[in-house]
Amino acid sequence: MSDGSLDGRTVLVAGATSASGLAVSRALVAAGATVVAVGTRAAGLEALRTAVPGVTTHACDLSSRADVDALVARIHRDTGPVDGLVHLVGGWRGGGSIAGQTDADWDFFDRGFRTLRNTTRALVDDLVASPAGRLASVSSTAVDAPTAGAANYAAAKAAADAWVRAVAQGFRKDAPDTAAAAVFVVRSLDGLEDRLGDEVVRLWDVDAATVNGTRLPLDPSLG
Repeated sequence: MSDGSLDGRTVLVAGATSASGLAVSRALVAAGATVVAVGTRAAGLEALRTAVPGVTTHACDLSSRADVDALVARIHRDTGPVDGLVHLVGGWRGGGSIAGQTDADWDFFDRGFRTLRNTTRALVDDLVASPAGRLASVSSTAVDAPTAGAANYAAAKAAADAWVRAVAQGFRKDAPDTAAAAVFVVRSLDGLEDRLGDEVVRLWDVDAATVNGTRLPLDPSLG
């Protein structure tokens, strides 16, 4: 549990209608954060508001930079600058072989990467200016051990990892003592949602330089 370092902080959770989004939102609210939860499904957002009282929700297509910019402007107007971004947009589709890695599957995974690019570009100035700016995303062991059947997935996750590390380098230069970007690595998030919530909260309990640019195993079996 946070030691109070999240009190007064605003955190945007992207992809919040997933099971992991629910767990992360619940953990952040319990730690004192103001949570702005973003998704595309109205029913999912309504269910999230019921399950986690106090969460503010917004429907937004995060793959559209224009829509993201409009969302951030609204958050700035209604809530203020953002101190944290937790990116949980993703999903899984297998192709079976290299020849089976279809363009439709790639577009599915690339959309998740675009949401990461759009949200970080729109919020990076907020995170740098914050006294405790944090970016967190979730990656996969497939980045280090890609297979033919999951080539599209692994390539998109690798691109996202590289993007977060690039953000971390920018933090190292522009806000070395206050901002951090980290990647949580899993084989599968199933059953680890609550642990993810706890570990996201813990990012605010450690020095920024300690976690900036790190890939953190979420599954205990990964060591």
